[in-house]
Amino acid sequence: MTSDVLLPVIENLLSKYDIKNIIYTNGPGSHMATKITYVLLKTLNIIKDIPILAVSGFELNGNKPIKALGKLYFIKEKETIITKTFDKVPQSTFSMPKNLATIKLESEIEPNYEIGAI
Repeated sequence: MTSDVLLPVIENLLSKYDIKNIIYTNGPGSHMATKITYVLLKTLNIIKDIPILAVSGFELNGNKPIKALGKLYFIKEKETIITKTFDKVPQSTFSMPKNLATIKLESEIEPNYEIGAI
């Protein structure tokens, strides 16, 4: 669970590296995990003045469906995020790009709540 592992991971990274900025995925996905991550990163931004940028999960999985709940998935149609039911689980893998210039980074880092919580 994000609430159990995120803080120890961040503490470990801060003790080993001089972090200059952070990029995080602000959704769609688990609203609770996104909220917890946002609050922790916003706190780091305020306390340590570490700039934070956000990226959509769709930027990191080739615009494939993202699991919501059960057979329900988030999908992106043009610039709109909706949910759709799939009987067969869509295959999707997330990965960081080799060059950050190839993804759309946002300075507005609030969680993506374009659609209601599932």
